[in-house]
Amino acid sequence: MVHAYIMVKTGPGTSEQIVKSIRGLATVAEAHIVAGAYDIIVEADAEAVYEILNAASNEIQGLTGVTDTKTYIAMG
Repeated sequence: MVHAYIMVKTGPGTSEQIVKSIRGLATVAEAHIVAGAYDIIVEADAEAVYEILNAASNEIQGLTGVTDTKTYIAMG
């Protein structure tokens, strides 16, 4: 099992709608709106690293209003 954190930047006024969409993704365990350099923090779980990277680069980055993401794979 692969566990990862995906940091998401959003455009002004879009975080609430985007977090709802992100929570519906199959690999997402949790997603929260936060204050700081990023607007949403996502916890994701999958069988393979490829599934995490696909969720970040295709599913999350493909949402209207997402401006940037950073993915961190948990090492232990």
